[in-house]
Amino acid sequence: MFLETGSGRIAFETHGDKKEKSILFIHGFPFDRSIWDKQAALLSGDHFAVTFDMRGHGGSDAGSGQYLVEFYVDDVIAIMDHLGLERTCLCGLSMGGYTAMRAIDREPNRFSGLILCDTKSAPDTNETKLNRANLIKTILAGNKSQFADGQVKALFAPKSIENKIPAVERIRAIIESTSDTALIGTLIALSARMDMTESLTRISVPTLIIVGKQDRIATLTDAGEMHAAIKGSRMAVVHEAGHLSNLENSSEFNAALLKFLSTNNL
Repeated sequence: MFLETGSGRIAFETHGDKKEKSILFIHGFPFDRSIWDKQAALLSGDHFAVTFDMRGHGGSDAGSGQYLVEFYVDDVIAIMDHLGLERTCLCGLSMGGYTAMRAIDREPNRFSGLILCDTKSAPDTNETKLNRANLIKTILAGNKSQFADGQVKALFAPKSIENKIPAVERIRAIIESTSDTALIGTLIALSARMDMTESLTRISVPTLIIVGKQDRIATLTDAGEMHAAIKGSRMAVVHEAGHLSNLENSSEFNAALLKFLSTNNL
């Protein structure tokens, strides 16, 4: 399904009965909505689960390639309005987590719960910004395969790569199929994102923080700092997983997800 917006079409899917409690999933960079397939299928029996492709990813239009996290939040709200969701639980991974934090700070009354996966509230350091600039140069030089290789090595826990889990090649294929315009536009948006650390103290809905034990991008330390800042939050560590904990150890991730939703009647 597609939602037409002023910035182009947004591809999305719904799973389950709209009469049930809803949850909206936001993927990370540079992925697409399919990373949530197992979670959406798991919840479809008693939830209305929504997944979508962020601008330039999957089936969504790349548009101008001029992106900001604020625009991603616009898309989240547009999808909710289109589906008639007054409130929903929000689950975001990595870039999706940045978007979720900004969304709940901007529109706190629209969300009933929050799940932050392998993400952090702090903005890019200067070192990270320079690294993103070098990644853009790599893409501009026509070396997308090199970019994809580097991303895979950074995203997954070493054992996930050694064991050749299907998700590794799946993510590589998604990256290589994403347009240069979208990759570059998103890298710039990530570099420009806000520091959301101070806003964490304003979050009042039930919150779960999930982190892969071997995540080198959004670390255990990052997750612990968010957990300490968000009053009443819960934290789950997923073993044998890096930055894509929902794919690398879906059974442990899903158990934490189900427990949180059940405990908080979400």
